[in-house]
Parts: sequence; C-alpha cells; structure tokens
Amino acid sequence: MSNSAVTGNPATGNPAARHPAAGGSTVEATIARRRSEGGGALIGYLPVGFPTLSESIDAAVALADNGVDILELGLPYTDPVMDGPVIQAATQRALANGFRLRHGIEAVAAITAQVDVPVLVMTYWNPIVQYGVDRFADDLLAAGGAGLITPDLIPDDSADWVAASERTGLDRVFLAAPSSSDARLKQAVEASRGFVYAVSTMGITGARGDVDSAARILIDRLRAAGSTSACVGLGISTPEQVREILGYADGAIVGSALVKALSDGGVPAVAALARELAAGAREIRPAS
Repeated sequence: MSNSAVTGNPATGNPAARHPAAGGSTVEATIARRRSEGGGALIGYLPVGFPTLSESIDAAVALADNGVDILELGLPYTDPVMDGPVIQAATQRALANGFRLRHGIEAVAAITAQVDVPVLVMTYWNPIVQYGVDRFADDLLAAGGAGLITPDLIPDDSADWVAASERTGLDRVFLAAPSSSDARLKQAVEASRGFVYAVSTMGITGARGDVDSAARILIDRLRAAGSTSACVGLGISTPEQVREILGYADGAIVGSALVKALSDGGVPAVAALARELAAGAREIRPAS
C-alpha cells in the first residue's frame, strides 16, 4: 500500500480531495498525517439509519466535528455475523424503519457535503452483489465515499471488487485476525488499500474492559508481512484503550461504544464521547 499525495477536489470545494481517483487514498493520507503529528488515527463507526436516517447523518457529522479522523458507516444487513448485540440492535431498528441500500449512498453524500474527512462504508458482500458491484462503486464514488470495509469478503473471492476499486480509485479494506496464517496476512496486506483492519480478538464486536494482547502480536505480524497502515478494531471503548492501541498501531476503530452513546443520549452524547476518544488519539506516542 503506497502513501499517495492528496490533491484538491474542485467538485466539492474542500481543500482535501475526497474523490479517490483524483489523488490516491485519502484514508491512507489521513493516517499518515496523524502519525506525523505524533498521535494516530481515530476511526469511528456508526450504522446508517439509526435511530433514523437523518439522525445517523447528524451523528456522523458530529463525530467528524469532534475529532474523529475517519468515518466508518455500517450498512444494516439481515445477517450481521460479525456484529455484537449493541450494533445488531441498532441495525435491526434501522431495517425495521425501512433502510435500503440507497440510503447508505444518500447518507455518504449528505455527510461529505458537510465535513472533510474520509468516509468508508462497512458492508457485508451480498448486498453489494445484489445492488451491482460496478453500480455501487460508481454511486459511492459520486457520493464522495472513500471505499469499503468488507468483513466477510476474502481476497480470494474479491476479483470483481478489486476490478471496480481499481477503476474508481476506491479503497478496499480487508480484515486480518489473530488466527490468520502468515500467508493469509500477506494476502490481506497486498489486497488492501487504505489500511488493513486488524481484529483485536476472536469473536464479535462489543466494548470490552481490556483489549486482547493478541492485537499487538497481530500488528507485529502484519508489519512483518509488509503493512504500512494497520488499524485495530473490536473491543475499544475508552480514551485509555485508544491511547494503548496507538502505541503500536496506526489507527483505533471504535464502534459499539459510540452506537451505545447514540442510543442512550442521542447526538450530544455521541459527540461528547468522540471528544473524549479523540483526546486519547492525540497523546504523544511512545518511542519505539
């Protein structure tokens, strides 16, 4: 994965390009910038359509306005095999409210019109196949999206997505788990653009009291496989955990804690938590 320069995007009027094809990976450029500033990237996840479509857009904008560097928008799906109970409850509510895949594109467009941070979409693969891989890539690009995180798609089966992402310049983020073989890790590193998503623990998403030591070992293995951008997700919920993760990884991904804050206290609560987490992400990293 190469660190590409970011150029202006006249289509949006923003100083940093959100059009991937115009200047390389905005996600990777953001991570590199945060590293150079002495911290690391904070990536915040929220599902589209929860508690309503308009509130999910407002919440995502609030994350960006309160220090989240990269947004990860989840597309609700009927069989969310990786999601824990907090996220499952939120996505099921979004589906019950009538969420459709086109709402995800609409949300990306509404968010990128208001904030200048990269927006990745996290989605299971079957909805994209049903929508049409090339059609989705084109629509996501037009909406200002940066790329996809695909938790159930492995590089072996990703030829259609690789072709579409190469054509459009969209990022493709594959997952790496502690159980992955060295060969699988190398494959994930070579196939990914933006970063590799390092799953910190075996299992489903959800805030935990501590983040497994397996995460640090996995990052070391990804570095050995050639990764220059690896971010850790699953189980991160506090500024202290963000700070710990960024002592060895390039980014920390927070999901369930933000979704719970949104569920319990609405947009003000999720904004407040984002500020707290961002403080952890901006601590000076210890010398290696």
